[in-house]
Formats: sequence, structure tokens, C-alpha cells
Amino acid sequence: MNYEGGSDLRKDNKRMKDDAHLFTKLHECVKHFIFPISYYIVTVLIFVLAKIVFMFVCREGHAFTLADMGDVVKHGLSLDLSTALYFLIVPFLISIISIWWKSKILTIILKVYSLIISLAFALAFVADTSLYPFWGFKLDASCLQYLETPNEAAASVTGAYLFWRILAFIIIVICIYFLYRWIISLFAREQRKETLNVQWSTFIIYLLFIPIIVIGIRGGIDESTTNIGQVYYSQDQFLNHSAVNPVFSFLSSFEKTANNIVDYDFYSQKECEELMKGLYPTTSIECDTLLNTQRPDIVVILMESAGEIMASAMPRLQQLKKEGINFANCFANTWRTDRGTVCTYSGYPSFPTSSVMKMPNKTRHLPSIARSLQNEGYDTHYYYGGDINFTNMRSYLIATGFSSLVWKKDFSADEQATSKWGVCDGIMFDAVYKQLTQKHDTPQLIGFSTLSSHEPWDVPLKKLNDPIKNAFYYLDDCLGRFVDKLKSTKQWENTLLVILPDHSIDFQGVDETQERRNRIPLVWIGGAIKEAKTITQICNQTDLPATLLAQCGLAHTDFRWSRDVLSSSYQYPFAVHNYNNGFSVRDSTGFMVYDLNSQRVIVNQSSDTKRLERLGKAVLQATTTDLKNMQ
Repeated sequence: MNYEGGSDLRKDNKRMKDDAHLFTKLHECVKHFIFPISYYIVTVLIFVLAKIVFMFVCREGHAFTLADMGDVVKHGLSLDLSTALYFLIVPFLISIISIWWKSKILTIILKVYSLIISLAFALAFVADTSLYPFWGFKLDASCLQYLETPNEAAASVTGAYLFWRILAFIIIVICIYFLYRWIISLFAREQRKETLNVQWSTFIIYLLFIPIIVIGIRGGIDESTTNIGQVYYSQDQFLNHSAVNPVFSFLSSFEKTANNIVDYDFYSQKECEELMKGLYPTTSIECDTLLNTQRPDIVVILMESAGEIMASAMPRLQQLKKEGINFANCFANTWRTDRGTVCTYSGYPSFPTSSVMKMPNKTRHLPSIARSLQNEGYDTHYYYGGDINFTNMRSYLIATGFSSLVWKKDFSADEQATSKWGVCDGIMFDAVYKQLTQKHDTPQLIGFSTLSSHEPWDVPLKKLNDPIKNAFYYLDDCLGRFVDKLKSTKQWENTLLVILPDHSIDFQGVDETQERRNRIPLVWIGGAIKEAKTITQICNQTDLPATLLAQCGLAHTDFRWSRDVLSSSYQYPFAVHNYNNGFSVRDSTGFMVYDLNSQRVIVNQSSDTKRLERLGKAVLQATTTDLKNMQ
């Protein structure tokens, strides 16, 4: 009896020792995973906090509630969880290595790695919140193209603006890095020797986590992978954009950089061709004649950002509409100057993520107003008060027929300092006036891009309290003075001024989801005009080359995407507009906006939205194919 009792006691003691030993092994294994799990959780929390800060910093013009903030965090969490896994890979691998090799070197590697991603995260967060109010979309790789000319990029902001952003960047780096340093201290404390059984058990568990991480990064096991559109949930684009992780947005956009052509395969080639049939006629038939001469001097004034949304700040332009030919239903094709310049002079479409101007191998094949008129004996000049090398502008202008380029380096140091971007518009209008009115035996084409109506809105005139409106008032004043002075010269009788903007801007809550955001003025004035007239046909800025050349009695068959809006061949008036990862279409049935991230219509203000969606997709697919095949 005593013997059996002692045996049972020994068995119990052995079980307890075995259980304790097993618990110890499990405890040792679990401790190994505290570090990578904590690192992952902290990364996710950093992303969540960044969303909240983004909403507050960029809240101007965007109303939201606490419930909206909760929804943004909830819907954006899937992208945060996936993105954080990318940055867990290095700590995860180092944790595996530490099973077999205990060394301070691993801790040093983790500290260096954490400093690097702290710098990257801080840069992404600051850049995202800084650029969004200007661009209206989340951080992506397209911003890198503007760093090629940093002086021009910096000209958009003030010194104080840069100071506060740099300070915010430094503070964010410090905060993020010390969070990671705290987590790394957990790793450093647990660097003690373990039994072989514990090592192998821990290693096997790590291996089991690898497919989970891969699936998490991919976003599941379905065909669709992690993408920006998965977090879109609202009709309010600001809330959708707030839910997007800026780090993921930036990294995923590298395949869609400005000099890369993205494929849009919505339809089969045959179906796309059928949808496009007759939409872009290249011949003019039974045109209304607007000019009293076919060889006037022509000045194309491309006004920076001056969409119709700024009409109230530009009274002289409103008066000029009554004196000349007013194309009352014209819409911008694009949202940036490099795109808008190509649309205007080459009649070539814009694209959501690609900039044709950044592709010299493509631009040399483009038609242009300058080349067509140069072939007819015109002298061609281009005036711009900024850096003509910005976004590859010089290459495009020379390749498409402008033989003389005048830019800020042709002016004195004092004149170059009159604007953050370069020479202010008042001086540039005077230079254009001098070029136009000097004695010349051959007709002239003068292209002129203004720049004063651009951030940071620094102009040598204070008339309106709102600095943005005041900048456009200054542009308008310069334009009015230029026209008044030109009217008193003999050159006026043989001059055609073509006035339009390169693009419009977001202003006071009006963004890409609203039709009036991209409505732009297109006005022809001058002594070469027969009589004042209003053209009500819906059209794009890309239609300028075909319409203008037809009035000069010149063929425009090589302008495949430009339509003569005065021709009877223009049977279906419509306008398309592309912006970063989206497009809109306007015709007689109304207005529609399609978001390429979420792949759905986000604005439906048409009686036939489905047809507009199909039309917009077909145009995007056909024009992209055309660009890709251009050689």
C-alpha cells in the first residue's frame, strides 16, 4: 500500500515536472514571437494614426464627423494590415536567424532598418498631406518626375511652408523610430541560449507563418490582389482617399509612372473599334468661317490653371468673350500643365497616369499646330517665364515645331526674381507684345504659357483679399492690358489671339467629381475675327488644332484625336477628361465620373450613364493603344 502510494506520488511529480518543462518550452517559444508581433502591431497603429492626422490636416473644404473617421479607419484597415506585412519581412527573418545565432549585430541591423523605414514613413506621410490639397489624390510615384527640376517644384510653396513640413518630418521620424527602438529592446532582452528542442519548435512555427504572411500581403487567395480600390466605400472621395494607405499607394504606383504606358483592356479590339466609330472625324465639311484671313498672326495664350471656376476673378476675360468667338462649352482634357500643353498644341489626349511630354521617343512623332503652320511659312516662337526644361517641355516644343524658345534665362536676374516660378506675367506679356509688333514679313505663331496664377500665388498686385483669386485677377489684368495695347497697333487687324487655360484646379470644395471643375474658357479675339459669336457645341481643348487649322484652310488629318467643332462632320459632341486614376465624360445627356481604383461610377448625373461609361472606357483604351503603337 505504501509502496503503491509512493509510486503514484513519484508519477505525479514526474508529470508535474514534464508539464513544467513543457510549459517552459512553450514559454520560450512564445517569447520569440512577442517581438515580430509587436513590431507588426506598432506598424499598423502608425498607419491608422496617419489616417486620422491626414483627415485633420487636409480637412479644408471637406466636412466629416467622428463616425466618418471611424469608418475611414475600419475600411482602410485591410490595406494597412497588408502593407505592414511588407515591412515585417526583415524583422521576421532576423527573428528566425536569432533562433540559431545570438548576436548584437542583429540588434544593430534592426535599429538601422527601423531608422530607414521611419524616414520613409515620415516622408510619405508629410508628402501625402502636403500634396493632397494641391493635387486631390493620394501620394504616388508621379510626384518623382517633378523632382528632376527641384527649383520649379519648390516654387509652388513659401519658405515658411517648407520649414513647417521639414520640422514635422523630423518630429515624425523621431517618434516612429523611438517606438521601434522600444520594440527592439524586447528583442535584445530575449537573446539567451535555448535548448535544441525549443529552437527547432520555434523554427517550425516560424515556417508555418510564412504562407500566412504571403497570403496577407497578397490580400487573400482569390484572383484579385491587394489594391487601393478595396478600401473605397463612400460617395465622398475625400473619405475614400483618407482610407488609402499612402505608403502602399506610392509603392504600387511605380508600375504606373509618368513615362510608363498603362494598358486598359476593357473590350476586345473589335468591340472597341466599333464603339469608337465616327467619334473623331479628321476632315472638315461645310465649316462656318470665323476669320477674315487665313494667314493671321496667331498668339496662343495658355493661362495657368484658369478654369471657368475662376471667372468671378477675371472680369476682363468675361468681356473678351463678348467681343470675340466664345466656345461656351469647352472642357479641359487633363489636370496638369505638361498634359494640357500637349492637348492644346498637338490635339493629343491626356492619360490618367502617363505624361506624353515625358516621352521624347513619342513626342517627336506628334503633330502640332506649330509644325503645321511652320510648313506654311510661319515663324514659330514660344514664351514661358519659368524653366523651359520643366517636365521635358523644351524637348516637346522643339520636336513639334517651335523654332525659337524664350524663357526665364533670357531675362535679367531682377526680372527672374519677380515670381517664385520665374518672370511674372506682366513682364512676359510685354515680351510677347514686342515680338508680335516688331516688323516681320512672314506670319507668326507665338505660343505663350503664363505662370503667375500658380501656388504660392505671389503676384505684384493686391486687389482681392483671397490670395488665389487675387493671382487670377492679376493674370486677367495683364491680359486686359495686353489686348488694349495691341488694339491700338496696326498688327491688331491681322492678329488672332487664342485664349484658354492648360487645365483647371480644385477650389473651395469643387473637385473632379463636379462638372464645373473642368469647364474652361476658350476665346478667340482679334482683328482677324469676322464678328463676335458664341459656339455652344460641347468640345475639348484637344479640338483646338483641328478647328484652328480648318479656319486657316489647312488639312488636319494627322490630328487623329482633334475634331473640328465647326464642321458638319462633328456629329456627336462630347468631352472627356482624365485625372489621376479616373475619368469623366460630358455630353448632351449629362455628366459621369468613373474611378479606376474602385472600378465603378462614382458620379451619375446622366440620363444614359452606362453609355457614357462605355464611351469613356473605349476612348481611354483606344488612345492608350495609339500611344503604345506610336513610333
